[in-house]
Amino acid sequence: MEEKTILLGIDFSSASPALIELILAEPSESAIFEEVARANRHRPEILSLLVEHPDTPDDVRKHIADIMHLPVKLRVEGVGVQKTLEERSQTILQRIQKLTVSERIQLALKAGKEIRTILLRDPNKEVSLTVLENPKLTETEIELIAKSRSVPDEALRKISKKKEWMKNYNVIQALVMNPKTPAGISLPLVSALRTKDLSLLSKNKNVSDGIRSTAKKLLSARLAH
Repeated sequence: MEEKTILLGIDFSSASPALIELILAEPSESAIFEEVARANRHRPEILSLLVEHPDTPDDVRKHIADIMHLPVKLRVEGVGVQKTLEERSQTILQRIQKLTVSERIQLALKAGKEIRTILLRDPNKEVSLTVLENPKLTETEIELIAKSRSVPDEALRKISKKKEWMKNYNVIQALVMNPKTPAGISLPLVSALRTKDLSLLSKNKNVSDGIRSTAKKLLSARLAH
């Protein structure tokens, strides 16, 4: 619902082609294509962008064909569409790689899920950490980041400091089970684990001896009662 509210606040009649293209790369709903087309009747570059987009509905394509006085170019199903999507994804990656650090930081605050995933792997820590400030970030993404062994330690620290995210049991579990999580963060969280997960943690050889030992003590105390 949050993402839809953000989209409704955009004036598509004056938005740049680059902004519209990024929005259409991960549309929240099919109606967004109709909204963009309706707002850009006199911008052929935007109408062409819609025609070339593999997910543009056929009724929107027909509407654009009427406006531009061109033959209707219907959606292509199957292999052709998949290839186009792969090419678009590669294009996005190439465009991101050409940005300056400052531009990537700005993008991290506004990006959709596909671009956020790319920026989380950015070699510059400030870029990857800024992704965590993106208002569109979902709890599912936070869980995946908390499980990741490739993100910077600072990202795991940042997650642990946000009360809203730490209300999610799966995030707590992911941080404790992640061997990359600093001990100062994971140790206090061990007691919050359910008994079943404590048992798994006590046998997990990927975590530190201190974490495993703490899990065993807590498990023994619970079972004793």
